Amino acid sequence: MEPLTIFLATVAALLVLAGLFGALLPVLPGPPLVFSGLWLAAWMGGYEHVGGRVILVLAAITVVAVLLDFVASALGARRVGASPLAVVGAFGGAMVGIFFGIPGILLGPFVGAVAGELIARKDLAGAADVGVGTWIGLVLGAVAKVALSLLMILIFTVAWWM
Repeated sequence: MEPLTIFLATVAALLVLAGLFGALLPVLPGPPLVFSGLWLAAWMGGYEHVGGRVILVLAAITVVAVLLDFVASALGARRVGASPLAVVGAFGGAMVGIFFGIPGILLGPFVGAVAGELIARKDLAGAADVGVGTWIGLVLGAVAKVALSLLMILIFTVAWWM
């Protein structure tokens, strides 16, 4: 294999891996990275194994995954009557939580949502409910992104080998 081919294949694999990681963390755009890696691999194969139709399906799944992420978070927050500050706090908490490992990733959105709601309404019981609702929305969004990213990889793999 040529060095350029090896380099591009490595980049494609790293994009897919980063995308899977990003599907769990709000810092990286998970499904778009997965799509980029799969598209690069299809391009490298001259679209012989994975053609335009499959790429369009993967692009559509990517769009759905991104939209689902926003909708899940917003619905989780809205279901419990979160203020806009709570939603911003949940996102900020998720960003800060990344630096504290798994506990920070799990607790950051909750703490951020509670802090945002406390600033907005100063009601501790309501803020706790908002924190839980927002956290559940974020978790469901992450699960959906991972599932759709894995579906994209499965579709690509089946198309490549058929």
